[in-house]
Amino acid sequence: MRREHRPRTRLVHAARGLAESGLSPGRSGNLSVRHRNGMLITPSAIAYPDLREEEVVFLDFDGRHRAKKQKPSSEWRLHASLYRHHSAAESVLHCHSLYATTLACHGLAIPAFHYMVAVGGGKDIPCCEYATFGGAELARLADETLADRRACLLKNHGMLVYGESLDSAVELAHEVEYLAQLYWNALQLGEPAVLGDEEMAEVVAKFKNYGTRGRVPAQ
Repeated sequence: MRREHRPRTRLVHAARGLAESGLSPGRSGNLSVRHRNGMLITPSAIAYPDLREEEVVFLDFDGRHRAKKQKPSSEWRLHASLYRHHSAAESVLHCHSLYATTLACHGLAIPAFHYMVAVGGGKDIPCCEYATFGGAELARLADETLADRRACLLKNHGMLVYGESLDSAVELAHEVEYLAQLYWNALQLGEPAVLGDEEMAEVVAKFKNYGTRGRVPAQ
């Protein structure tokens, strides 16, 4: 396998890209890909610009791993829960991007103020109820919130998305952050008009294969 196509290599490159774009400032956020009978996930407390391939942690969905030096992200349960219950999930991304987190701190979902909200898989991008980071309760609540979605906000926390590839998860996170910024800007003029459920159902149906051409699987 060519080096640039190795899952660890691609995960590190994607993580560095998140830091450079501002989606994951400082040591915040976490990123994973489904791998064999578990996942590869970014380690805890390492800034992405400094991340090395050997520091990426492999663990199973029960949290078992053999890493001696690095611990997996404290949010591994969020990732494991989505992999268990969403067969389409090949990559999971959690970040504290500016506008998505701003809305999340107010407990706000992103409504259908723009048809592109459908990229999240439904008529809105919901906001999951709050639970302490890293815990099983947050994983449960997030999994319920994403029962029929690919993206949500986490109250007083940040953003969570999954994709059918590493590239698509990163792309979706950027889309959600842009929509969060757009919605915040729209709110400065008052509550924006919201598209109806019937219209959004039509858009969601059109988005079933949106942007899937040519994507490379995560592994």
